[in-house]
Amino acid sequence: MPEYLSPGVYVEEFEIGGKPIEGVSTSTVGFLGETERGPTTPRLITSWTQFQRIYGSYFNVNGNTPFLPYAVDGFFANGGRRCFVCRITSGKAATAQLPLDGALTVKAVGEGLWGNNIAVRVGEGTFTKPDKPLFKLEVYYWKRGLPPDLSLAELKKQFPPTVAEVFDDLAVDPESADYYENRVNGISTLVEVTKEANDSGALPTGPAVLTPLAGGTQGDPITSADYTRADPGDDQPGKRKGLSAFKEIEEISLVYAPHAAGVSPDLVKKIYEHCENQRYRFAIFDSKPAQSNVAELNPRNDFETKYGAFYYPWITIVDPLTQLKKNIPPGGHVAGIYARSDVERGVHKAPANEKINGAVDLEFQITKGEQDVLNPRGVNCLRAFPGRGLRVWGARTLSSDPLWKYINVRRLFIYLQHSIDRGTQWVVFEPNNEKLWGRVKATITDFLTRVWRDGALMGTKPEEAFFVKCDRSTMTQDDLDNGRLICLIGVAVVKPAEFVIFRIAQWAGGSAVTE
Repeated sequence: MPEYLSPGVYVEEFEIGGKPIEGVSTSTVGFLGETERGPTTPRLITSWTQFQRIYGSYFNVNGNTPFLPYAVDGFFANGGRRCFVCRITSGKAATAQLPLDGALTVKAVGEGLWGNNIAVRVGEGTFTKPDKPLFKLEVYYWKRGLPPDLSLAELKKQFPPTVAEVFDDLAVDPESADYYENRVNGISTLVEVTKEANDSGALPTGPAVLTPLAGGTQGDPITSADYTRADPGDDQPGKRKGLSAFKEIEEISLVYAPHAAGVSPDLVKKIYEHCENQRYRFAIFDSKPAQSNVAELNPRNDFETKYGAFYYPWITIVDPLTQLKKNIPPGGHVAGIYARSDVERGVHKAPANEKINGAVDLEFQITKGEQDVLNPRGVNCLRAFPGRGLRVWGARTLSSDPLWKYINVRRLFIYLQHSIDRGTQWVVFEPNNEKLWGRVKATITDFLTRVWRDGALMGTKPEEAFFVKCDRSTMTQDDLDNGRLICLIGVAVVKPAEFVIFRIAQWAGGSAVTE
């Protein structure tokens, strides 16, 4: 209660009515997979160029080309704008490192053999002074392995590094604005520096010539456990990896791991269970390669969920590495189509009948008769149409529940629930009375009215599109005594026009027509 202790005029602010609810993003993807290099904790990526800077580009591992770079490239090519990338490597992989004199250690930003292709050199800082000693750290990386032992000038001329980073005038004083940990960590895409417990406080006097980091290992072949990374040692805030790390990132609304079924059927199960447990996420899955037998293709036999969709067949692209045609999983391109459709039309629009940018062909040409078999099974086919190109020609989830068979219906409810959840946090611990109920109802009504105006709900007026109840009819005295506020919301969602039927008959012109 305000206090009025002396005569005067008091001007006060107070709130009436509802508070605006801002719709959450629905197009941010969480990608999981192998990359050429980079950190194993998730990073926000907003362009293909930024992905290449942090994680490298297309690459080969023992003759195989991991699909994640193709997926991320396809995502941005099809309209994607934001994603989080989590690099997957073996849980037993080691990180390459190099101790420098002065108890400073340079480490690769992520585990794996790639760190052994990093070489560093330490020298005197450009503006070093006796009373203010500074040093320079040069970091170089070669994608195809370390070149012969040549001078730096010869290396730059004959074997130019894939990535070069120079950090000049670094200080060893933690109070300095140029302290090496602040200037290098989080900025370098190759290394991080660590001050050891026995730090002498002197300038590092490490190698004056290029010296490689050492100790990085690849570990065992990657399994589904490396994607989940649920070991006790990894389960720490800020250090989680794989799917466990995605739990910390609220912005993610779509999850995709290229060719997850090829890693392990258990990985597919882990991904959709993650989406179900997080509640506000949707998974994209693709078929295995070379699945030409349509009769045997029924993903619901192996897993069924209303939080995921399945796409078939693989798409064909021109591989930037070889300039030859290559079949890849379609999920990254499909995720970009989701994002493009959400931005241009809204999450209520089914992400189907959309052109697939970057694809030149399909692994198999699907006929209408084959799709007649696959569509009821929850298989979303990719089709080639003369004059219209390659298109996504399906919009079904992997659920057998008819209420949740359409992707856009499931994702619209995710959007509504998440937006209302985030936009009504101010209600918690407010006095639970009629005044609060009225404000809650007004808040949600205003939000759903905007959703209806965007075309996401049925009805010619708001009363036909939704209802919001928050009063004594939705709460008992026991609910009130136990601090529960219960609001009942009903919405009439728009379903996609999946089957467009035109009935045509002969008509004798001028005669009466009975409808």
